[in-house]
Amino acid sequence: MATQRVVIEMIEVVFGDKEISSSDWQTLSISSRYSSWFQSMEAYRFYESVPCEMRPFAVGVYEEGVLEGLVVGYVTHCDNALKQHFTRRAVVLGGPLLSEKVSTKATIALLKGLCSQCRQMGAIYIETRNFHDYSPHREAFEQAGFAYQPHLNFHIDTQSLDGVERNLSKGRKRDIRTTIREGVVAVQEPTIEQVREWYHLLAQLYRTRIKTPLFSWAFFERLYGNESAHFLLTQYQGRIIGGTLCMGHSKVLYEWFVCGEDGVYPHIFPSSYATWLGIECAAKNGFERFDMMGAGKPEETYGVRDFKARFGGELVAHGRYLHICKPLLYRLGVWGVRLLKKMR
Repeated sequence: MATQRVVIEMIEVVFGDKEISSSDWQTLSISSRYSSWFQSMEAYRFYESVPCEMRPFAVGVYEEGVLEGLVVGYVTHCDNALKQHFTRRAVVLGGPLLSEKVSTKATIALLKGLCSQCRQMGAIYIETRNFHDYSPHREAFEQAGFAYQPHLNFHIDTQSLDGVERNLSKGRKRDIRTTIREGVVAVQEPTIEQVREWYHLLAQLYRTRIKTPLFSWAFFERLYGNESAHFLLTQYQGRIIGGTLCMGHSKVLYEWFVCGEDGVYPHIFPSSYATWLGIECAAKNGFERFDMMGAGKPEETYGVRDFKARFGGELVAHGRYLHICKPLLYRLGVWGVRLLKKMR
């Protein structure tokens, strides 16, 4: 682990959740415009509860005694030693939590502390998956050794259910209507057995189509019952045929995982209906925005982007920041992923 505290010119970088005041963390989480569930103390505790999947970290920066910045994330973990050696990466969902008053110097110190922490944890690279516009801090990221990577996302305004319905494309409205007409029902408070059914569908999607690692059942089982987690499933003739997992925080509902048996039943679109249930949940429960958590790289054709676009959201380009800790292993990993995608 990194040194617990580093103090330079009234800027103090601290490592580990025990070194960060819980009240300071809560205050920053409430006040920061970069706030998300994934940077909350609740998220850190959840990451900590699934050691079979990840190793969490928390790095904070105090400036003149005030917590002005915080980064929460995890280094992926795999029990297979060889696979772990070649795939371990540090992921910062949402991007750093920064105050309005944080200085460039403090932001750089925070990000350099993040790099130090993740190198000691064996990460091959660090990726921040931004849910907000970090362009005011781009210089600090670059000075700390991070490179900007273009990446798209969709935000849907859910302050009005009528407005949400108006913005749906005609095709998406038709898909949802026919799905309901054919007898598909929403399951908004599923049993753990129904969530397990949905997980098997999700695992199949990752194994056959997405071809990237998916967390084990234990990960989702731990989220079941979490107050911030919304499992919204679709059922047809007694079977779970799709669903979405969304995380709520403040005024935003985040769609983390979604899947469905699309193309299996005539006139039934489980994935479309599942995402609609998430959007509807946001609009009915006081969330002002539905965050679709990614729509691919702008220069690449991406079917998921086309799928998400038909829900009428705003296309945003908040991007990601990448820091490579181990260049050789990173290049090998990129090559391996490309090869795997070609083998679909």
